[in-house]
Amino acid sequence: MARVTVEDCIQAIGNHFALAVLGAQRARALAKGAVPLVQCDNNPGVTALREIAAGKVSFHEELDQVLHLHAEGVKALDGTRKRRRSGDGSFPTSASSERKR
Repeated sequence: MARVTVEDCIQAIGNHFALAVLGAQRARALAKGAVPLVQCDNNPGVTALREIAAGKVSFHEELDQVLHLHAEGVKALDGTRKRRRSGDGSFPTSASSERKR
């Protein structure tokens, strides 16, 4: 089977960032047991790219909406990480860390 290339996938999606988001989402779904839409014996990441290049997988929403929602999710996750590092008390501490204080 020929190698799948980013160029093959970009023709189907049109945006490198969107390709990364869609590829990651589909690869996670395949790793959790989703049925592959193309026949291949590759790992979930390569299978996802093969599906995208074949036009079998795409976003249900408009591309701009998908990218905006993904960016909002990343910002929210980043804010959670910053709160954990600052120790503002919004996350419970374990018993072992309480003894160290």
